[in-house]
Amino acid sequence: MTAPTPPAGPLIQVTWTDHVTGSTGYLVVDRLVRGVSSGGLRMRRGCTLAEVAGLARGMTMKEALHYDPQGRYIPLGGAKGGIDCDPRSPQAYGVLVRYLKAMRPHIESFWTTGEDLGLTQDLVDEAAAEAGLVSSIQAVYPLLDDETAARERLAAAFALKVDGIGLDELVGGCGVAESVLATLDRAGLPYAGTRVALQGMGTMGGATARFLARAGLKVVAVADLKGTIAHPDGLDVESLLAARDTYGAVDRAALRPEDRELPGDAWLSVDAEVLVPAAVSYAIDAVNQERITARWIVEAANMPVLTDAEALLAQRGITVLPDVVVNSGTNAWWWWTLFGDIGADADEAFAHTRRAMRALIGRMLARAEADGTTPRAAAHALVADRLPVIAERFGWYR
Repeated sequence: MTAPTPPAGPLIQVTWTDHVTGSTGYLVVDRLVRGVSSGGLRMRRGCTLAEVAGLARGMTMKEALHYDPQGRYIPLGGAKGGIDCDPRSPQAYGVLVRYLKAMRPHIESFWTTGEDLGLTQDLVDEAAAEAGLVSSIQAVYPLLDDETAARERLAAAFALKVDGIGLDELVGGCGVAESVLATLDRAGLPYAGTRVALQGMGTMGGATARFLARAGLKVVAVADLKGTIAHPDGLDVESLLAARDTYGAVDRAALRPEDRELPGDAWLSVDAEVLVPAAVSYAIDAVNQERITARWIVEAANMPVLTDAEALLAQRGITVLPDVVVNSGTNAWWWWTLFGDIGADADEAFAHTRRAMRALIGRMLARAEADGTTPRAAAHALVADRLPVIAERFGWYR
């Protein structure tokens, strides 16, 4: 039997206006699998419906790429939420609560969500409780074999800390780092001496910096809201991590005398083999891509490289590893843990993430080489192969 044709465009789009501040929020459900979708909630000034729709489509692809017919975790559909508001505004928390109250019917029924850019999971959980929700992921509970055990397992995993940082913050960076390491292995390059520059020292960027530094790479630059911190022989990553605030900004008092403070966009042109945009979307455009000399750009953030910029980078021999693969580990870890593929154990979580990401990077790069195309096009081809398989098993909506 042939799988049904997927719907054109997003399945559901919702635009919300806050009656108190006038802030605008969005929810886009790209696809449902078993009646449920998955995707985080971001808050940033300037967030748009088009941005959220693109992110929702990306979530569909991330879910499909991690489909394992033998696993307990069966991928969900893709969705995303976004609020056009500065998360540092005194009004931001109230806006978040009112948004979640407005979206409560969707969250209770078919949208599972969590932290994304501008928000922490603790803040989402606090606001969700105030909005009257049992959980931000309660729509998935009916799909669990043992809801009580699954919720306890996930709560225990979120309570774990590794060297002072929560496991939930680290798994995504572990996946990004493993993407870098797998790529270096495929290219035959040693870890030692390979230089990395990162934009962002928040949840994803900070964790990525830790794993890469511990693997022996030199983190030569990191950029935060205050600017770029650089040292050609490598930064003291652990010291910088310990000096971050909630938004990933590093206290400059923690810098060593030899560390340099540079302008915010200096991370783009630092001498490095690997560039990791791990903060905002649309960070690399057709103009500033000219400053990049790195061999690889590894998308830890969602949609950081614009399409026209990527084409120009490819012409210069610079390879972009796409977000739908690179940063998919966080979302997958939630579900691996909840559904019981792994337990509430840091070593198990890191090992499972590394295996999954290394295999996925390998498939993507092999497909790109075989097809003579870019890694992004190869990732999209893998998704195109998997979506009909998932649809044949579960349908497009149910």
